[in-house]
Order: sequence, then structure tokens, then C-alpha cells
Amino acid sequence: MNKKFYILLLTLMVSCIAFSQQNTTKTTTKLIQPPYLKAGDTVAIVAPSGVLKNRNDEVNRAKKLLESWKLHVVIGKHVFNQDDHFAGTDQERCEDFQNALDDPTIKAVWSARGGYGTVRILDNLDYTTFLKQPKWIIGYSDITALHNQIHNLGVQSLHAIMCVSLPKDLSEIEASISTFKNTLFGQPLSYTLEGSKYNKTGTTSGVLVGGNLTILHTMLGSKESIDTSGKILFIEEIGEYKYHIDRMLQSLKRAGYFEDCKGVIVGDMSKLRKNTTLWGTSIEQLILDALSDYNFPIAFNMPAGHEDDNRALILGRNIDLKVEKSKSTVKFEE
Repeated sequence: MNKKFYILLLTLMVSCIAFSQQNTTKTTTKLIQPPYLKAGDTVAIVAPSGVLKNRNDEVNRAKKLLESWKLHVVIGKHVFNQDDHFAGTDQERCEDFQNALDDPTIKAVWSARGGYGTVRILDNLDYTTFLKQPKWIIGYSDITALHNQIHNLGVQSLHAIMCVSLPKDLSEIEASISTFKNTLFGQPLSYTLEGSKYNKTGTTSGVLVGGNLTILHTMLGSKESIDTSGKILFIEEIGEYKYHIDRMLQSLKRAGYFEDCKGVIVGDMSKLRKNTTLWGTSIEQLILDALSDYNFPIAFNMPAGHEDDNRALILGRNIDLKVEKSKSTVKFEE
């Protein structure tokens, strides 16, 4: 063998091994867990997204709920502001969120609602202080943008109900509230999901990532896009046509989103809109067809998303996922 060729081949082999080791480290490193809450801690309620017009009752209800858990509550200065569609200007919404990030007495930041608007403040947030003293960032839907950003900074966050999720009779969403509280206070978290004939069976483990499908799709090409390599992806959606959902999945697929993914958990696909030309299959079959090129397990019926039963999920936490036709189990690492 030519000596120069041998040296070149050896160099390439060493480089490949080094890359493999780096990639393994990247996908298995634990994310930072913010401290669990305890009685006397303070939670900030902020509104980084849509306007809270005529939603004072829900925010007050949320404040009382937290206080019943012996937590202190501060409400952002601009929460009830309005700037057209948004809860105040971009600057005002960013200011409230930044203040909550920087205040050392605040241990969790709870979004009052989603809607649309969080993406407009992402580039102006400074996480320097937050990374020194991480705290729980809580919400779902549009708040997926923040979950993505925080995940890529190496910190866990909480996909859970928001203030506007609270009805007058809290017993109507007892499971949502109890899993939210238990997770905040550090209780073990696991779920047994209702089975589905559409489940793609298998056993896997990895870090849980994801959230609202539209927001995940919106983040493509930005530094907030999630690398799903070695991870398990959770998705949920509301108010979309089936062909929109297929289009987003196809876009993610073409961008390599699922190439090294370990599994998918499908939450609620709520209030799907009917197109004049019907899609022709169920939403479950649509998802299976879009992901048919991959061998990872797919679990349906996760009660999380835009329904009353919206169970808490720790994004950035390692989980064990076992998918069978009769049921699926999701266990979060303690």
C-alpha cells in the first residue's frame, strides 16, 4: 500500500472515530435541571405572546392556585397590556420575561397564555443570569419557541398548562393540575397511555424534546431548531388542515429532522379543519405514512396539548418509552 495513501486513510479513520465520540457525547449529555420548587418560593407570571384581553379572572385564578401551594406570585408589569394581537409591544413582553429570568428570587416563570408572538422576542433575550441560576420555564403551544431556545442552552423546561387553561371549576382538569404541581415539586413522573392500533411498537430511550408542530417547523433553519439526534420527539397541534400537518412533517423530514431520532410521541391533534378535498385517512395514518421510512417506535394518545387533559412533560429529561398496541409507557428519569 502506498505510504501516503496509508497515512491519509489512517487520518480519516481517526477523524471518524473522534466525530463519533463527539456526537455520542452531544446526544447523551444530561441537561441542567432547575431546582424543584418548595414552599415559600416565588413564581412569575408573564405574557410573552398573545393578548390577555378579558382574561384577568384566569390570571387571578392561577395566582390563587399557586398561593394555595404556599408559593409567592409576582405578575409581570405588562401582562395585561395590548399592542394589537400581542400582550404589549415586543419590548414590553421581552422586558417582563427578561426581568423574570434575571430576578434571583424567582424560581419559575409561568406563561399566562400562548397564541402567537414569542418568536418575536427570542433574539432579544439574554440568558446570562439564567444560566448561572436556572429556573423552570413553563408553558405549551407558542411557548415551544422558548422551550427550543432553552433546550439548546442545555436546560430542562416544563411543557404544561398555562394560566388561561384554568376553568372556574378546577376539578375539571384535575389530572393536568396535579401532574403540573407534582412535577414542579419534584415528584416522580410516568404515564401509561391508552393503546392504539396505529402504535408502532418498540422500546427506546432518550431525551424528550418537542412541543407544538407548527412552532417546531417555524424554527427550522434558525439557531432555535432542535437537533433530534438520539432524542424522542413529542408533537401536538391544533386548528390545522391535515395537509398542513403532512406538509410540516415532510419539511422536517427533508431537513433531516428524523434521521437519528429515537422515537415519536404524538399528543393531541385538536380541532382539525376539514378541507374541501378530504385527505382520505386518519391523522394517525397520516403521521405513520409521513414517518414510514424510519424504524423508531411511535406512540399515540399522549394526553398533552390543546385539550383540557394536558399532562406535564419535562422537556430535556431522559425518558424510557415502551410502545405496544395495547398501551404505551413513558417513564421520566428521576
